[in-house]
Amino acid sequence: MSAQVLITGATGGFGRLFADRLAKRGHALLLHGRDPDRLEDLRASLPSPERHRSVTANLDHESGVDALIEDIGETPLEGLVNNAGFGLWGRFASVPVEWQCSMLYTDLVAPMRLTHMLLPRLIANRGFLINVSSLAGEYPLPWMSGYAAAKAGLSFWSEALGCELAGQLRVVTLAPGPSPTGFRDVSGMPAKTGGFFRTPPELVIDQALHCLDRGGGYCVPGWRHRLLWLMQKTIPRAWGLRILARQMNRSD
Repeated sequence: MSAQVLITGATGGFGRLFADRLAKRGHALLLHGRDPDRLEDLRASLPSPERHRSVTANLDHESGVDALIEDIGETPLEGLVNNAGFGLWGRFASVPVEWQCSMLYTDLVAPMRLTHMLLPRLIANRGFLINVSSLAGEYPLPWMSGYAAAKAGLSFWSEALGCELAGQLRVVTLAPGPSPTGFRDVSGMPAKTGGFFRTPPELVIDQALHCLDRGGGYCVPGWRHRLLWLMQKTIPRAWGLRILARQMNRSD
């Protein structure tokens, strides 16, 4: 059996684009999602669909991650794209804590557990790891505090892991800003926030793979996202938090 690339959250947004680009590069894919019909539609749309396989699991709890690992079995892997994740908009005190814990598990704990369990296979095949984080992990984000915390953890873990595995595994920490992927529809985030900084998802994925081709590292894709990153690093934090609080609390 040829080595495959596992993509979590493959049926929408960045995941679907990763699947398209990696399949066109000749990789055999293991496509993860929660909806079997959407997974089959995706698999059938890719080049050489017979080379790809789909697996379903809910990654917001430990048993879901275990079920995914069991379904993968002994499949050799040459790549892992930790893309599955979601955000929740609202005051911390108003969002049910159970929802926030599910988000933290999906966005941070599940990628760490999957990577830890699959790492020997990835290293054996001199493969790669792409962790889809966010610029939300670079700055406190009022009205999405739990999401920012999860992505901060993911970015810091991913970058540190890349250092630990230098020479053994290429690790990309992808940190995009706003992009039209459907994320807002799921999170409940106000529609007009971050409009100037929105970057096409195709550009995000292409630059992530370019970073991978150059050996991995921290990737902020596109000039608008890099400008946002620079602003995060240079604007005094108290000012930045006030600006973000106004933007994130917009309902118009």
